[in-house]
Amino acid sequence: MTDPVPAPGTDVALYVHWPYCARICPYCDFNVFRDRGRGEEQTALIRAILTDVEAQAALAGPRRLASIFFGGGTPSLMAPEAVAEVIARAHDLFPPRQPVEITLEANPTDAEAHRFAALADAGVNRLSLGVQALEDAALAFLGRNHTADEARRAVAVAGRAFPRLSIDLIYARPGQTVEGWTAELIEALDLGFEHVSPYQLTIEPTTAFGRAVARGVWTPPDEDKAAALYETTQAVLEQAGFEAYEVSNHARGAAGRSAHNLHVWRGGDYIGVGPGAHGRLTLDGARTATMAHRGIADYVAGVETGAAWSERETLEAGAAAEERVLLGLRTLEGAALADLARLGRSTDAGPFAGLIEDGFLESRSGRVTATASGRPVLDAVLKALLA
Repeated sequence: MTDPVPAPGTDVALYVHWPYCARICPYCDFNVFRDRGRGEEQTALIRAILTDVEAQAALAGPRRLASIFFGGGTPSLMAPEAVAEVIARAHDLFPPRQPVEITLEANPTDAEAHRFAALADAGVNRLSLGVQALEDAALAFLGRNHTADEARRAVAVAGRAFPRLSIDLIYARPGQTVEGWTAELIEALDLGFEHVSPYQLTIEPTTAFGRAVARGVWTPPDEDKAAALYETTQAVLEQAGFEAYEVSNHARGAAGRSAHNLHVWRGGDYIGVGPGAHGRLTLDGARTATMAHRGIADYVAGVETGAAWSERETLEAGAAAEERVLLGLRTLEGAALADLARLGRSTDAGPFAGLIEDGFLESRSGRVTATASGRPVLDAVLKALLA
């Protein structure tokens, strides 16, 4: 297999972070803010995002557009006119070689579903719906502001508006059984979509869930139950024709994969705009990590003064190689053995050889991939490999 890593200085993807949410979910640790009708603030933020894209385009130099991803937060709360303006500006600055994937994340409320046609007209061609669950009790526990019926209706509306559709689901909820999760997955598959991202519920200490668990209000499933739910996820989706091309992402055929996410996982350059957005750019021949100011006012003020980033770090060759290994091993494509060599890791002995012998990794055609046994324990595999 040839190395799929995009060459530095070639195509660049764009990530747009829209930080507003109608409600802050108790498990969320993203950089988000409650949407309280801040019209003037949002207008200023849109202007800042457009200015930031132009400024980073000047730094990056002539490139081709690889993809656009509107994340958040809840970017389906953006005015469709603003979405269209960002898309048009990106195309002007980075003329694409061919039509590009343009993804936007959305919540499946009835109110937002009414905006889907307008967002499609704005240029979005792939919708990622935060369904999360198809049980009302589970949705209430997760702090979602939609019902299971709203989710089903939203998927149907999205299927008519967009040529490509992905949904997110959350498992390993307290009290969840293998039988119940199996039935929920099978029901979800009947909705019709080409891509699904099933995420294990992760308890972050700074979130409402993290504080609740620390107080003993409720207890997440133990490791054995979480592992059983993971295995169930893999089996049900595989039987339905979905391939786990990344640890938490399944697609029906190669055409269903997320081009934007693959570009990032392969180590491609991407510009991040919006409060708290991360980016990776090849600048002056070096891989550069960037992060925008997290506060909305700080970000807008920073863009106005030419200092949108709160952090900018030039990655040494070893750090860049380690990042490619960490991301690559999450995918079916794996990581290049050459990157392990750059990190001083022997591919003939030591931890690498042991992980191969134990069946957690396999090596072929100049690349290393995690096996079916290695993917469920990938964090431990990476720790052993890179220690």
